Amino acid sequence: MTTHSVMTRFTARRAAAALVLIWGANAAAAPISGIDLRYVDAAVRPQDDIYRHLNGKWLDSFKIPADKSSYTMFTAVYDKTQRQLRTIVDALAAGGGGDPDARKVADLYASYLDVKRVNALGLAPLRAEFARIDALKDKRGIAPLIAHFNRSEASAPYDIAIQQDARQSTRYAVDIAQSGLGLPDRDYYLGKDAKLVKVRHQYAAHIRKMFELAGIADAAQDAAAVMKLETAIAQIQWTRVANRDPVKTYNKVRLRDLPALMPNYDWTGYLAAAGLGGKIDYVIVGQPSYFKELGALIAQTPLSAWKAYFKWHVLSAAAPYLSQPLVAENFAFYGTALRGVPVNRPRWQRGLSLVDGAIGEALGKLYVARYFPPASKARMLALVDNLIATYRQDIGTLDWMSPATRQGALAKLAKLAIKIGYPDKWRDYSALQIRRDDLYGNVVRADEFEYRRNLAKLGKPIDRTEWEMTPQTVNAYYDPLMNEIVFPAAILQPPFFDAAADDAANYGAIGSVIGHEISHGFDDEGSQFDADGNLHDWLTPADHAKFAAKTRALVAQYDRYEPVPGFHVNGKLTLGENIADNSGLAIAYKAYLRALGGKPAPVIGGLTGDQRFVYGFVQEWRGKVRAAQQIVFLKSDPHSPADVRVTAPLRNLPAFYSAFDVKPGDKMYLPPDQRVSIW
Repeated sequence: MTTHSVMTRFTARRAAAALVLIWGANAAAAPISGIDLRYVDAAVRPQDDIYRHLNGKWLDSFKIPADKSSYTMFTAVYDKTQRQLRTIVDALAAGGGGDPDARKVADLYASYLDVKRVNALGLAPLRAEFARIDALKDKRGIAPLIAHFNRSEASAPYDIAIQQDARQSTRYAVDIAQSGLGLPDRDYYLGKDAKLVKVRHQYAAHIRKMFELAGIADAAQDAAAVMKLETAIAQIQWTRVANRDPVKTYNKVRLRDLPALMPNYDWTGYLAAAGLGGKIDYVIVGQPSYFKELGALIAQTPLSAWKAYFKWHVLSAAAPYLSQPLVAENFAFYGTALRGVPVNRPRWQRGLSLVDGAIGEALGKLYVARYFPPASKARMLALVDNLIATYRQDIGTLDWMSPATRQGALAKLAKLAIKIGYPDKWRDYSALQIRRDDLYGNVVRADEFEYRRNLAKLGKPIDRTEWEMTPQTVNAYYDPLMNEIVFPAAILQPPFFDAAADDAANYGAIGSVIGHEISHGFDDEGSQFDADGNLHDWLTPADHAKFAAKTRALVAQYDRYEPVPGFHVNGKLTLGENIADNSGLAIAYKAYLRALGGKPAPVIGGLTGDQRFVYGFVQEWRGKVRAAQQIVFLKSDPHSPADVRVTAPLRNLPAFYSAFDVKPGDKMYLPPDQRVSIW
């Protein structure tokens, strides 16, 4: 899950499960199928490729908008939500007055749209930051400088997050983890594929161009130094697969022992500048070997290179809020070169993104009041309850759970918290100052506000009312530390839900996604957390072995997919999400049968209930992605590509075979002994 705040930017354990989602409801009196058959490619049999069979004409004809790197049916929901939000902020601007938070929303948005003032200021907003870096006299000053950047959007060699202690989930702790790269993943620095090498060269040229625009005298030399230093950082970082292990990334280190982790590093200065002095007596270190090698890297790298590095990350983070030449060059690399997007988003959309990240719950409160009726929340809760009841029943039948493990699973399911739509308690933004004539200052103050808000959690009880996404976010997540599933309001709307459709399509769509989120509590990561959110092993060794055998087979299945020539799905990186996709679909089908109450499903539009269930699942993942963006996803995203998220789980679902008469020789066919069944 991605947030604006630097304090919650590192959420490796917390954000196990962000995933796009839809909303469903019970069948109407005269139900329709709810399946969109306009794009069926009759030349492709569902038994050979059901994704292309149902979506083929759309895939062949639809062109990704010039300002987007990909487009899915969920993008359509996002675009609709953006238009709704724009209506809200435009009304605030026209109406004046309003409550203080509403005024802050309007003023922040207006400060972003004031292009004339932003262009007139040029690089002036960064003068103080550059002066702070230039004042660095020796490497001892690097520690407090990193603390300063941890309070802002600028990247640094490591980052911190304040969240629940995974071994003691009733208290907050400080997590510290590797960071500091300008490219999406270490493979972009170290990989030998020609596409990655090309991006590296483009990135180096981009740094130089940005330095030139910023008036830095030794732009070429400094850009080369930054590239060399980031490559060295990439070499010592852990891989994304390694970072999926919640046990290996939990390393409790007392403050007095930090010097042993990084000798000759001013940890006292860091803690003081970070505002942590006297508030904690330990930190959770994500990658101990990285920090040991980082200490050596700091010692070996000239101070001038570190100054160039820090200036680069300040400039790069600030670029979207500066004058047009910097905005254009920033997009030319991160939008076009890296992701293949020809045109930047309209400025009003970028302004809404800033508001959402900086003061999102204030905007969300207005959004919910206008677009999310209370009845929607009640209907969603009913559907979730049916999925949970199905999980509860299924736990008693699983071949990989012993009685002891079943007891732990039922306990965890019983304590699962459910959040629908919006938080019960809205965030207090009274301490945040927003000025209509100070865009960059607003960004800095919003970062500092969020940092201090999180800092204030230390020593206090866990706030279980807090949300990690705003109500207008088109997404959902499972949090293993809270043991909760969260579904924001924005995604709980059409076009994916059809009130006139029967249960089959809705269970195939929303049901599979609810099942997906719940299953994260029992996947290879989530299963290591108990009912109270503690990193505590509640599976027996024998059950671990059975589960591991199933997941190894799943890794092998997904490793075979090659969405871009030369770039395969990483079955280990995507394992948690793949487990959830397969589990969510399987449990949603059982929940659908449960909803039928023993009655036969009607045939609607020539489609059986099982066929509509499968099609409902397939159509929600309709989408296209640019090749460059797909590579970024394959290197950094724990989710598999959309078409893989359809075909791989369906090949493991017995109901798919009976619904479409899939037989040996069909391309979608997988022999029974090779199918993976977890739930």
